[in-house]
Amino acid sequence: MKRKGVRTLLLLLIGATLGGVGYKVAHTIWTARVDEMRKEPLKFLDRLPDVALQLKDFHRAKIEGGRKVWELWGEEARYLKGERQAVIKKPRFIFYDKNERTLEATGDEGRLFFTDEELEEMNMKGGVRVNYQGYVLRTEEASYFKSKNQVVAPGKVTLKAEGLELEGVGMEIKLEEEKVRLLKEVKTKVHPNQLENQGLRADGKRKS
Repeated sequence: MKRKGVRTLLLLLIGATLGGVGYKVAHTIWTARVDEMRKEPLKFLDRLPDVALQLKDFHRAKIEGGRKVWELWGEEARYLKGERQAVIKKPRFIFYDKNERTLEATGDEGRLFFTDEELEEMNMKGGVRVNYQGYVLRTEEASYFKSKNQVVAPGKVTLKAEGLELEGVGMEIKLEEEKVRLLKEVKTKVHPNQLENQGLRADGKRKS
């Protein structure tokens, strides 16, 4: 083999070897970063360049003392580093209370606000639907506040349960106390027979 051909072959072999080493190094670094992102996602994201990070098929859950506290899905999520918030497309949020009862909320867009690793507030807009304790609530905007453990809707709200239809402006759901309250301009439509079957009073509270 000519000297030029031998030199070319050696260069190719060296290049292939270095390429293999480079692949192993890159794979090791990537694996370490994936593990880091799973353990402390916000700290990992904060070290990325100052741009919006976009994720498809978003899913996150909060586990506390072996119990699932809340769970969130979305078609797409964008993390805004400077604002420490995430914008979720088509979010579906489920809150689990200590008795494993659930509140489920869906909407067109959701915004999550974080402090360190904790979700402090979530705001949903556009065709918001909330299912809670046999009630189906519809509104255009609703927010969850961790500090008060409640859901608040500032605008027009319609609330339906078996035998009961309510409409008003402004609503609060106190999750620990299991209370739903419409704040003003409340209109009520009652179907007594259905209420009796569900064990509800005309104000929407359950009979003791």
